[in-house]
Amino acid sequence: HMTTHRITRRQLVAAGLLLWLISPFAIVPAGHRGVVTTFGKVSRDVLDEGIHLIAPVAQTVHLIDVRIQKGEGAGDAASKDLQQVHTTVALNYHIDPKETANVFQDVGITIGDKIIVPAVQEAVKAATAQYTAEELIAKRPEVRDRIRGLLVERLSRHGVVVDEFSIVNFAFSKSFNEAIEAKTTAEQLKLKAERDLQRIRVEAEQKVTQAKAEAESLALQKQQVTPELIRLREIENQRRAIEKWDGHMP
Repeated sequence: HMTTHRITRRQLVAAGLLLWLISPFAIVPAGHRGVVTTFGKVSRDVLDEGIHLIAPVAQTVHLIDVRIQKGEGAGDAASKDLQQVHTTVALNYHIDPKETANVFQDVGITIGDKIIVPAVQEAVKAATAQYTAEELIAKRPEVRDRIRGLLVERLSRHGVVVDEFSIVNFAFSKSFNEAIEAKTTAEQLKLKAERDLQRIRVEAEQKVTQAKAEAESLALQKQQVTPELIRLREIENQRRAIEKWDGHMP
């Protein structure tokens, strides 16, 4: 009885395996495409999401993920002025659904190590070499766009679409960081000195202007003091004295 039960189980397993092998249906899940090979030869007809009829045994369906994939990596490069730069970047990309057959035939199912990583490293090195270390910091958006352009140019040849690209960080050597810090400090001191000099110059100009105005006022007053004016002042003083006299001789 035990032997009969064991044989029946084996038969069921064999039957299930046979049914799976000769199944005429293939299922392509969401976010994927199915590349069909007939006895190993890649077909140009790519299967969309859903259930599809295939030729059992002769045909095999290879699933290709066409959803957006994210990657982050880092690499070393040299700037235009030969400074060592450690760059960290982030990339969002996906396989062009129309190019899945070509991607499978040329690269295979996994494209990260074969295409994405080398392309990012090459683009970062090529773009970094066009800028000095200080320009990499000051012109970061421009550097990012240049790297992205190189990536788009290279990856599009392999059926890969670049969705987003960003530079996470630039890291330089300790000596370069110290030099930048010293230069920044010197520029700040220079700017402060220029502001102080400008303030002193403005204050001096204000004092000169004020002194000129006072001198011109005194000169004008001096020009207006005439003998007639002096005589008029004396008469006015005498009139005031008479008005205040109480009638007694001193």
